Amino acid sequence: MKVGVVTFPGSLDDVDAARAVRVAGAEAVPLWHGDHDLRGVDAVVLPGGFSYGDYLRCGAIARFAPVMTEVVAAAERGLPVLGICNGFQILCESHLLRGALIRNDVRRFVCRDVQLRIDNAATAWTSAYEAGQEIVVPLKSGEGGYVADSDTLERLEGDGQVVLRYVDANPNGAMRDVAGVTNERGNVVGLMPHPEHAIDAMYGAGADGLGFFTSVLTAAVDA
Repeated sequence: MKVGVVTFPGSLDDVDAARAVRVAGAEAVPLWHGDHDLRGVDAVVLPGGFSYGDYLRCGAIARFAPVMTEVVAAAERGLPVLGICNGFQILCESHLLRGALIRNDVRRFVCRDVQLRIDNAATAWTSAYEAGQEIVVPLKSGEGGYVADSDTLERLEGDGQVVLRYVDANPNGAMRDVAGVTNERGNVVGLMPHPEHAIDAMYGAGADGLGFFTSVLTAAVDA
């Protein structure tokens, strides 16, 4: 299986995401923001960082990158797409996911391990987990507070599109403790914490994040 990892100007975690893909057992394929070519990949990861410097809203410029034209079209056809941190912001700005990400309510950058609960284990990126399972994954962001209007939040809740929640403490003021959401089809997932930094039990938070990358292997086989 081939998983594309997009590099934008300012991406910081593309190399980490590619390593996570390889550890999971897939081939990591580098994708460049300026290309109209997904190189035949079976899934795409939009990594964390500060795409285009985030001089406007985070992800607002990246949504217009040539590669995102291809990502949006492919996602609408069912291609699995994972957006991590800045990648989550890009997915929201591209309208592949509902809601938006705003500045942390503590008004400072937060970098620490967070405890999360898997609320939806039926997506292309979470099937390796059990619903209700709690995991620990690093978080690092300054604009990680998930927001949406009340109707959108009710719809997300009712349709089971909240994928992850913060359970020990809410680090950024995200509404209803939302740490990640999915689209209706379940092939597009965005989350603010960084699972690619939790793929090896020998380091840091452990290997709780690896399931995001092994899940998509199963999704590709089932498809």
